[in-house]
Amino acid sequence: MPGIGLWRKTQNVEVCQNSKLTCPQCGRKQCFVRYIDEEGKITFPDYVGRCDHEDSCGYHYTPKDLFQDKPDLKPNNDDDWRSIKTIAQIRTKVEPIAPSYIPADLMRKTLSHYGINPLYQFLCKTIGKEGTNKQIERYMVGTVKKWVGAAVYWQVDRDGNVRAGKMMGYNPKDGHRIKEPHPQVSWVHSELKLPDFNLKQCLFGEHLLATSSATIMLVESEKTCLIASHFMPDFLWLATGGKNGCFNEDAMQVLRGRDVILMPDLGAIEKWIDKSKILEPICKSVTISDVLEQTATAEQREAGLDISDFLLMQETKQMVLARMIERNPALQQLIDDFDLELIEDDP
Repeated sequence: MPGIGLWRKTQNVEVCQNSKLTCPQCGRKQCFVRYIDEEGKITFPDYVGRCDHEDSCGYHYTPKDLFQDKPDLKPNNDDDWRSIKTIAQIRTKVEPIAPSYIPADLMRKTLSHYGINPLYQFLCKTIGKEGTNKQIERYMVGTVKKWVGAAVYWQVDRDGNVRAGKMMGYNPKDGHRIKEPHPQVSWVHSELKLPDFNLKQCLFGEHLLATSSATIMLVESEKTCLIASHFMPDFLWLATGGKNGCFNEDAMQVLRGRDVILMPDLGAIEKWIDKSKILEPICKSVTISDVLEQTATAEQREAGLDISDFLLMQETKQMVLARMIERNPALQQLIDDFDLELIEDDP
């Protein structure tokens, strides 16, 4: 049985998070957390737990499910079972483990070589080179050799500490993540095999909180954050790094006293409405935008589009030029020979 570590409450039962195992359904490693009884009165089978990959796998087999399928395993005395749950809930507080940090010098070494970075190439074709450079510099996005130029989304907290670096591979033509034959996503600390590294994520763009008092727009994807910030610069755009990512009570403390608008991807609004309860006692105001849900087609909902997809539906000058160059590559040579520049409109 995994050791007792940090806990989260799910259906009034506690889940151990510090010893993640292989999921019995999807087979992926270090993504499955088992239910355990803190009092040690009940030993649950190995398959009672939840997979972190809620969308692609969705495996979640609770103690309640177990007792329904196998009533003989349920404690004879219901009062004892209720007592066990109450005691466990009271005794969930543990000493927090300090986050590990990555040296800032290491991060700075990645802030170059954008010519081989597919994400950078895609952004240049959509929001222009000047706009791309501004967002890349502002949000401190790096480049690594892995996957021939993967982008690194550095998570830098409000105090300037580098919490993590998420590496992702992209298709330079459409800006989509590369998921075949396997997802191109990894972490800097994992690639460097940093010993005893305690990953404690923070919001992507969190370092900007120290210098901006603007209303915060919270989205899921880091790429969405970069694109939306270009088109709507009056807001401070931050990203959780996925539907769940770092959307938890601890990480959200940095938003205390701020006005926050949540902009979930299509299909995720119900989940974020539920998660918004975390923010209500912390933030000055919390609004959940349903503008995408109100305007999206059934096909767009099925695709799970986000705000950046809608912002890019209307072709920019950079997108038109990129399409022309794709049709006639000699145009790029002409631009280079005469050092021509596309005059960009202010966003």
